[in-house]
Amino acid sequence: MDSRAVRAIFDDATIRVYQAYPAEIAIPALRHGRFVAPFKMERMTWIKPSFNWMMYRCGYATKPGQDVVLGIDITREGFEWALRNAALSHFTPAAYDSPEVWRAAVDQTPVRIQWDPERDWRLNPIAGVRSLQVGLSADAVSRYVNRWIVGIADINSVGRLAAQAAASGAAPPALPCDDERSYPLAIRASGLLQP
Repeated sequence: MDSRAVRAIFDDATIRVYQAYPAEIAIPALRHGRFVAPFKMERMTWIKPSFNWMMYRCGYATKPGQDVVLGIDITREGFEWALRNAALSHFTPAAYDSPEVWRAAVDQTPVRIQWDPERDWRLNPIAGVRSLQVGLSADAVSRYVNRWIVGIADINSVGRLAAQAAASGAAPPALPCDDERSYPLAIRASGLLQP
């Protein structure tokens, strides 16, 4: 498995990402098929293509404020726009000539890229494999909410099955991570593949 590959569920037009929210944000989003108040357009919002990493981040939807996990299908065009308009969330010498060059990239882009240790279905880290997070701010949030989202689903029931399986030690029959595959990146954002 390539440690720097973006793994996701996708088809010819869309890619699935995950987010976890409190019910007061998630339920209106499910009802309207897009984020509405009290979702705040001014805040950075992080999307994650990895189901397992989302489960790790929200503790199988048990952490306060992250008790509803959403599977959000967005356009591949939007996802790739985000990657083209991104800077890494921290300075990495392999991606930037200097901290000043990195800071300039951060100041000029509305998207942050972050690589975190990928997880298996039990939420244990997978050695040498990184999971992509994409942080959207400013114009990127508006594009995400108003143009990229094509569907939102409540996946808490799947998360509960994963939690039960992890607690019992028995592998679940099927999880979204089983359908994740390497996303064919036609573009290369600056530093995108540098974990």
